[in-house]
Amino acid sequence: MIGQEQLALPMATCAGRGSGWTGLSALPVFSFNLSKKPVMPSPRRDARGDSPRWLYPVGSRAESLPEPCCLTGPQRALKRSVDIVGALLFFVLLGPLYLVVAAAVLVGMGPPVHSWQARLGQGGRLFRCCKFRSMVKGSDDVLARQLMNDPVARSQWDEFQKLNDDARVTRVGRVIRRLSLDELPQFYNVLKGDMSLVGPRPCMVRQRSMYGPGWVHYCHMRPGITGLWQVSGRNRLPYADRVALDARYVSEWSLQLDARILARTFRVVLQGDGSS
Repeated sequence: MIGQEQLALPMATCAGRGSGWTGLSALPVFSFNLSKKPVMPSPRRDARGDSPRWLYPVGSRAESLPEPCCLTGPQRALKRSVDIVGALLFFVLLGPLYLVVAAAVLVGMGPPVHSWQARLGQGGRLFRCCKFRSMVKGSDDVLARQLMNDPVARSQWDEFQKLNDDARVTRVGRVIRRLSLDELPQFYNVLKGDMSLVGPRPCMVRQRSMYGPGWVHYCHMRPGITGLWQVSGRNRLPYADRVALDARYVSEWSLQLDARILARTFRVVLQGDGSS
């Protein structure tokens, strides 16, 4: 059919709570319409050449997802313990890296070094998410002007909530964003209990209306520094697929899934795959 193409996609299975993640290697085929998808960078292929390096979840939108997985008290306590230990290890082992990035931001852009943004967390509660600053001051006004004057950017923003050529991002900001170093301060949010090491992507207040039925899933868990979205294409994926991935994570949660996402995150970050 014209405008149709097949792509191998991961479909996770969950026979029951705690059954784990089985979808990274199982790749059934779905059909989707390429004519309606805005042009974005083509996915790189892995060493085998038979599947994209990133996992594109077309056909698994939030409306068709199962109910959220209800964690037991011991499961929540264990996940929280892993978060605390992981965050403490980061500051102990990688504290010097944190200081180097902070110095680069200070020298390259001037103060402030950190950027505090309102995000919606577990239960829809507001919290202040901390990141290294990667944008110019007055970034909201810069974005508004770019979207008003550039129809292509407007279309891309509406679909992805990201821009390939974002006028707000500085030269230093591009480097630290490519390596995800701008997110290192979020380990502080993990220690505070606002976030988790693994979870849904932190949602901006203005993005709340874009979640639809997936909002119930989002509110079940703390947002994470990393998650399925980060290891499945990141900024290459339309925002609706990010919502679907967040909901799938909550529906199929297990410690094994968290471990596999964390392991995959290191590879994705080092490759700069899907970042911008």
